Amino acid sequence: MADIIKIDSNTWRIEDGMVRFYLFCGETKAALIDSGMTTENAREIAEGLTQLPLIMINTHADRDHVAGNPAFEESYMAPAEEDNYRANHKDGRIVPVGEGDVIDLGGRTLRVIDIPGHTPGSIALLDEKNRVLVSGDSVQDGNIFMFGSKRNLKLYIESLKHLRSFDGTYDDIYPMHGTFPVKPGLVPQLIEGAQEILDGKATGSTVDIFGNEVMLYKFPYAGFLCEK
Repeated sequence: MADIIKIDSNTWRIEDGMVRFYLFCGETKAALIDSGMTTENAREIAEGLTQLPLIMINTHADRDHVAGNPAFEESYMAPAEEDNYRANHKDGRIVPVGEGDVIDLGGRTLRVIDIPGHTPGSIALLDEKNRVLVSGDSVQDGNIFMFGSKRNLKLYIESLKHLRSFDGTYDDIYPMHGTFPVKPGLVPQLIEGAQEILDGKATGSTVDIFGNEVMLYKFPYAGFLCEK
């Protein structure tokens, strides 16, 4: 059963085991940001917290982020994420969003930042008024999945460098895994660690993830799960 935790008067996080998602409310509408791994009733949870019209936004479409999506006729996400979304047996219309788009909730805007690498269509959302960045899986202090055909470590590094151009516009990062919240200083650390892996300078160990033998590169601030 999901745990519902109030962050402030207009924001909640919903903890679904080892993944979380968020409800952000503005003055005229609300946004559910991702919908968890087992919470098929994510929309019902959100509508129990607000009476505002509700939209669905996905930071990306890995299966642990879309359980509640079928309750929505449409979902906002990057077009590059559609193959991933359909592969997880999800129907419904995709409302395409990308770099620079602004989703207006009424007195609260969410600016879309493209950060592909973890998945082809990963995005972050910048809540400019409240100085918060929702980072999906790309910025977190847990183990970041970077193995499989949809992952691209070089592109991930480029995306985090792009994210650094927004330094100073947010004070807290809301990730979907790991510690809540984390601080902006984690971003340059992740860039450094990922670059060490790409350059062959990091030492990893073999671990089993869902029947896959992968390399875990563990740093003091986070881990990366990569191809062997």
